[in-house]
Amino acid sequence: MGTKIDFGKTALDYVIHREGFPPALLVRLKPYGVGIVGQRILDLGTGTGTLARQLAQVGAEVIGMDIAEPLLKQARALDIKAKVFVDYKLGKAENIPLQDETQDVIIAGQCWHWFNPEQAGSECFRVLRNGGTVVICHFDWLPLPGNVVEATENLILKHNPKWNMSGGSGIYPRWLEDLAKSGFVGMETFSFDLDIPYTHEHWCGRIRASAGVSASLDKESVHKFDEEHQKLLAKNFPQDPLLIPHRVWAVIARKSRSYK
Repeated sequence: MGTKIDFGKTALDYVIHREGFPPALLVRLKPYGVGIVGQRILDLGTGTGTLARQLAQVGAEVIGMDIAEPLLKQARALDIKAKVFVDYKLGKAENIPLQDETQDVIIAGQCWHWFNPEQAGSECFRVLRNGGTVVICHFDWLPLPGNVVEATENLILKHNPKWNMSGGSGIYPRWLEDLAKSGFVGMETFSFDLDIPYTHEHWCGRIRASAGVSASLDKESVHKFDEEHQKLLAKNFPQDPLLIPHRVWAVIARKSRSYK
């Protein structure tokens, strides 16, 4: 993007307004052997722990890792409320602070695009046990012609021309190549779409918590954007709540049992 991204600056909006992955994701992952009681799982780029908590709630032993301590602080507080335990660690995907072959599953939700894929892939391969599973997954809003997402993205670009994440389809074929280059095999993918209801306030907060707004703009610029965004919604999309189209996408791959 050409601008430093710091999700630590978004911590308050992040914890309130960013929807975690829908429970249907874990339902779809279970046939692949992901999300099993007692399973050792590392959640990369855990943020406020939305995915890590879901995995802990089904009985997995979860480590959540992120580079932003403010988000980990929020994650720990949310875990107390949810009465679950996740072991949070400050660290980078390119230099995972864990020993070799100690994890059954590594999952990267909504974050692989922030990593150096060669280094992160190599580290995932190192930390996974023989026969272990890596999952990269996304939960993306969908900009469609004339919809509120398209209008919101256009407004972000007006205020932050360096933002380069607009117009996405929610599908990431390049991640398969990244995993293959790191030695992973047996890749499979799936996707499904769903509408997520957002009040105007919730949608504004969700966008403030995004990479193109609070994570990269100064406070005054965020305030100006937010004011204009609220006016845009009131004028052009008065229905409240809004139904925001989203796509869940995942790739699952294995560390081959026959690797040498």
